[in-house]
Amino acid sequence: MAEPTGLLALAIDAAIGWPRGLYARVGHPVGFFARVITWWEGRFNRSGWTDAKRRSLGLLLLLVLVATTFALALLLEQLMWLWLGRWGWIGVAVLAWPALAQRSLWQHVQPIAGALAQGDLRRAREYVAMIVGRDVAGLDEAGVSRAAIESLAESFCDGVVAPLFWLLLLGLPGVWAWKAINTADSLIGHREERWRAFGWAAARADDLACLLPARISGGLICLAGGGGWRVMWRDCRRHASPNAGWPEAAMAGTLGVALAGPLAYDGVMHAKPWIGGEGRTAGGHDISRALRIYVVACGLLWLIAGGYAWLL
Repeated sequence: MAEPTGLLALAIDAAIGWPRGLYARVGHPVGFFARVITWWEGRFNRSGWTDAKRRSLGLLLLLVLVATTFALALLLEQLMWLWLGRWGWIGVAVLAWPALAQRSLWQHVQPIAGALAQGDLRRAREYVAMIVGRDVAGLDEAGVSRAAIESLAESFCDGVVAPLFWLLLLGLPGVWAWKAINTADSLIGHREERWRAFGWAAARADDLACLLPARISGGLICLAGGGGWRVMWRDCRRHASPNAGWPEAAMAGTLGVALAGPLAYDGVMHAKPWIGGEGRTAGGHDISRALRIYVVACGLLWLIAGGYAWLL
């Protein structure tokens, strides 16, 4: 039996998340990635330069960031085993815990459902604006509900399944290399003119690193919800991302609702296709249902982490 490092990291995250007091004092580790990426992008992503040069500099940023993160995490992992001996896995789990977001995701989505249950659409919009990039001022209850459910499904992959996947596969270096890639993608891996060339490497690396976790996420959501397989297989490719469509389509099918569709970003409407288009209009109660499915899916992930440790 191997050490249950992943299981302990999940348990710590579920129990305490990333406490607000700790965040207020030291921030969060991904904040360091964000500062490095923002500084590099501001200095080396210049509109007057050719796309080839900007793409090369974006690739260099990603290589330096991931290599440095991997090496530092490997050093810390080895130090844990050196200092703690046979209990080194506990130290590794503690260092991996901030990379997971089970509790944080719940804490961001649940208040949206609560506000809608109280009929407070304005407050629900404020809460959903904290987790999505689309325009929220004109969203009705259905629009807010779709945004919350889509974010929950996609973030289940990015914030829970993918980091655990890389922790189990490559240990502490794997989970923090993933967080570096995912942070870079979220900041510069966009299709807009400013980032298209510079963020190309970050976007492609995120697509590749999340390939298996996305499909695992979709499967776990369908298992947790007792259905949705047909919609997941049919609609997973209707999303612009090669990965995000899997958990979103799974959640749409499981809930029996329509997700995605036309969205506005910075005042510009984008005619995105519907996912689960034959489903009914989403409402606030569907966010609560999605959260229950999310909790069960996380529980299944705990079983996988425990089984992984037992079998090895």
